[in-house]
Amino acid sequence: MIVLPTDNHLWGGEPNSPLVAAIHLSVRDLVRRRLVQSGLDWNAFVSGPIDDLIGQDDFAAIDAAVLATGHRYAFSATISATERPEAYQGLATLDGGFDHPDAPSAPPDAQGRALCGTGDNVVQGSDVEGVARFVRSAGQVIALMEQGIPQGSIAIIDDSGGTLTAPILNRFAGLVCAGGTVRSHLGILAREYGIPCLMNVRLAGIQDGDRVRLETGAPARTAESYLSGTEMPARIWKLA
Repeated sequence: MIVLPTDNHLWGGEPNSPLVAAIHLSVRDLVRRRLVQSGLDWNAFVSGPIDDLIGQDDFAAIDAAVLATGHRYAFSATISATERPEAYQGLATLDGGFDHPDAPSAPPDAQGRALCGTGDNVVQGSDVEGVARFVRSAGQVIALMEQGIPQGSIAIIDDSGGTLTAPILNRFAGLVCAGGTVRSHLGILAREYGIPCLMNVRLAGIQDGDRVRLETGAPARTAESYLSGTEMPARIWKLA
């Protein structure tokens, strides 16, 4: 019997959802079948013909099998839902904010701050306040490059890769991203530029132009906390 590495061996923990577990099992089954068909041992297989024996069509079949169950993916970047609306859950309107179903909320406190979200803090520093600016298209980025970014703007974006906004990242007072982790490309760029940043944000009730405060004074999220599933929420407030 051919035994492939388990999730525990690779990542130090169990899959964090039934969907992840199902896809991991499907991929391992695919690799196992192709390995048997090749007649090679594991080292020869992975260093040789694996790229020829496992292709895009195989992963498209796994994706189709998942969708056939009725499951629809949650999106982080809006481009996913725009290009494949049949595969993703409903997309919030792009002319305002995006409301995460698990976003925390609380009435304004004595300082006029209303809790409206949490995220993973990239680097611990000082809290930052500014005006929310949703950035969701290349056209917006070009316009901001040409017209300039108002001082104190906090970019709210969907794409954890940061590729879209990379040319103008260093001009923002802070970054809020709906997807990714502190180890995502955007988190790395924010760390290098020294820009306050929250990743994997659950946010609701914010519109373009609202004034917000990011709790970037909270402890930075650690690799160990991701592995153990320990939450380290940094808060986001809407200011009066």
